[in-house]
Amino acid sequence: MSDAYGISRLNARRRVLRSIACAGALCAVPAIGQAKQLVPFFGKGSRRPVRLVVPFAAGGSTDIIARLLAAQLPAYLGQSVIVENRAGAAGNIGVASVAKAEPDGGTLLLVSSSFVTNPAIARERSAYDPIRDFVPVSLVVSSPDVIVVRADSGPATLKDLLDAAASSPGTLAYATPGNGNSVHLAAELLWRRAGVKALHVPYPGAAPAVLAALGGQVGCAFAALPAAQAFLAEGRLRALAVGSAQRWPELSGVPTVEEAGFADFRSETIQALFAPAGTPQAMVERVNKAVAEVLGKEPVRKQLHGLGFRVVASSSEELKARVAQDVPKWAAVAFQAGISAD
Repeated sequence: MSDAYGISRLNARRRVLRSIACAGALCAVPAIGQAKQLVPFFGKGSRRPVRLVVPFAAGGSTDIIARLLAAQLPAYLGQSVIVENRAGAAGNIGVASVAKAEPDGGTLLLVSSSFVTNPAIARERSAYDPIRDFVPVSLVVSSPDVIVVRADSGPATLKDLLDAAASSPGTLAYATPGNGNSVHLAAELLWRRAGVKALHVPYPGAAPAVLAALGGQVGCAFAALPAAQAFLAEGRLRALAVGSAQRWPELSGVPTVEEAGFADFRSETIQALFAPAGTPQAMVERVNKAVAEVLGKEPVRKQLHGLGFRVVASSSEELKARVAQDVPKWAAVAFQAGISAD
């Protein structure tokens, strides 16, 4: 690697980190409490904090959203909230720990789409059951997955990319944020529907996957929008399609995968809140309402959108329905594509 390229790649990494780190400003949005005196979440006089478990390392998208919630929720719960990062085994360690936690409202889980895909790729019994072991609280935000290439590369459209891949089967290398996550499974679903073969190159996270496309190590990358947004804005990457149902406002010229010819194709990375099964419904409803209050603030919504997140703030029932739909969907894709955790 030349010194010039090394410096360029270092600067690219710094851009990714800066775009993620600037989300820390979200936590500085004033938490506006309710006018009436709150009844603390655990009752009068309790100083016990709520644990918000993030099954990934600090600094990623899930951690960013968790720290926003931890800073804002006390104004609506009357109880402090602390973030606990329990990374390892692609999120399985942290998620399984919450499945075994006391269902007393003291432990919450913020997790990404891997929550439903990890069990789908487990050859042996999964460390947890996403339906049986948890109570859905709220779908918090979503990010459209995006297919990106270097701006100076050949493909100008998704069709161009697929045509090139079809003409030379197995030569297109594509990066994703890891093996068996929702982005990888969505990519495999797209290849299968397009009738092309491509070489998967998993990276440890969305930022490294995007950097691989930027550096030319792969022909394209699939990743959630926040990791690619800065390079798209700079014109160093080109987006070929987004996996959401609608186009992203700042990428209005980029079609959805569905518009590019693949009906009913959806690929989004979500951040959602869960509690251990058996958590009292009244507590679930109170947290759900508090999350909706936080995400309803215009400064929060604006900054989240600027980072590539769409605020959802769903009901518990809506999140339950989504999990029930996504679990068999991704399990079928994993089985058909022969994808496992090994």
